[in-house]
Amino acid sequence: MIISTLTALLLLMLFIPSEKATASKQSDEINLEVGKRYSVALPGNNSEQGKIKLVEQPLSKPKASDSTSTAKTESLGIATQPIETLPTLKWQTAKIKRGDSLAKIFKRLGFSANTTYKVSKAKGKEAKQLTKLKPGDSLRIGSDEQGKLVKLEYALSKVETLHVDATDKGYVTEMVVKDIEIRQGFAHGVIKSNFWNSAIEAGMDDNQIINLANIFGWDIDFALDIRNGDSFHVVYENRYVDGEFIGTGNILAAEFVNQDEEFKAIRFTDGEYYTPNGDSMRKAFLRAPVNFRYISSNFKPKRFHPIQKRWKAHNGTDYRANKGTPVVAAGNGKVTHATYNKYNGNYVFIQHGDGIVTKYLHFSKRAVKKGQRVKQGQVIGYVGSTGMSQAPHLHYEFLVNGTHRNPRTVKLPDAQPIAKKYRKAFTQIAQQRVKELSGSKQALLAMLTSDE
Repeated sequence: MIISTLTALLLLMLFIPSEKATASKQSDEINLEVGKRYSVALPGNNSEQGKIKLVEQPLSKPKASDSTSTAKTESLGIATQPIETLPTLKWQTAKIKRGDSLAKIFKRLGFSANTTYKVSKAKGKEAKQLTKLKPGDSLRIGSDEQGKLVKLEYALSKVETLHVDATDKGYVTEMVVKDIEIRQGFAHGVIKSNFWNSAIEAGMDDNQIINLANIFGWDIDFALDIRNGDSFHVVYENRYVDGEFIGTGNILAAEFVNQDEEFKAIRFTDGEYYTPNGDSMRKAFLRAPVNFRYISSNFKPKRFHPIQKRWKAHNGTDYRANKGTPVVAAGNGKVTHATYNKYNGNYVFIQHGDGIVTKYLHFSKRAVKKGQRVKQGQVIGYVGSTGMSQAPHLHYEFLVNGTHRNPRTVKLPDAQPIAKKYRKAFTQIAQQRVKELSGSKQALLAMLTSDE
């Protein structure tokens, strides 16, 4: 019995670990909890080399004012260091004056010639903008505590800003472009006196009015064809940056009703305008070769000539404009005459295809020579009063196979349609734009009716 009892006690001692052993085993175990952060003390030259310690850290950064937390952190042996902050810059704004250069501006601000040289040699294709400073613009310059130029900002527009930054390898440039938000705008007008005034009353700016006339310039002579009661409707872009309106953009779609004939134009992604059916608005000839705002007389079979004091055929159109107003070629062709005589003054004749000739008389100065090929819209001369002319104006003639025709009504060659590969995409855009034109037109008309 004694032997059996001793044997049992011995076995118990072998299988039950001592308190010290249990504590040692527990101390070697690593228990990690989800949602807590731990600091790892890497092995070093100390008495505990070879072991890895995990010290629990709070998930939120202790407040600087919490001395208790700071003391506890230090007591746990956690090394703390401040987060690196960007240097505080001193900013100066320099207004660009007439005759200013980068060197003059930097000198006024106290920067050295060496700084000017380094900035002028900044890397990047945008650096050339620093040699094209415009009076009235501003430079914003940031320097550090030592007075070194660190940043330069030059706002070229409300959208583009040129940045120049100091780096270890010198100054570098970057063009920062802000995102433009496009919102649709609408304008509607009925002509009561003239197109220009009616468009202004409809809220359109000068560029929009000119662009609208250019879009329909192959179908309508805005100097002579406009009548009271004609109407127009326009869908266009309004542009915003950071919520601020910065101006109007492209005309997206437009409708013009001239003497009960309706014209529609849709802008495609190539920047060109087409009819809803896909025919180009561009045709072989412009209806008028000079700005539509200036006109003196209509196309008439006969008129009383103010100098010769007799009735004679007036086979053309007179466009009154200030001396020096540019005159453009109505279509592509070759200059057959560019000279002077006492009747026509300085004049230019252009031979086009299909037996068509256009004539331009009374220039103050010619801009082309005989034999020269010209393109539609190219400047060929400037309005004057040379030859038998009492006041500055352009006399314009349009001949088909030697016969004078009214350039405002003569049938022009059909416009080229949009390429087949783009027709499907264009049709989708055109359908959407036509709906927008119709919807906005009805809405604006309803508003105008309610106001009345």
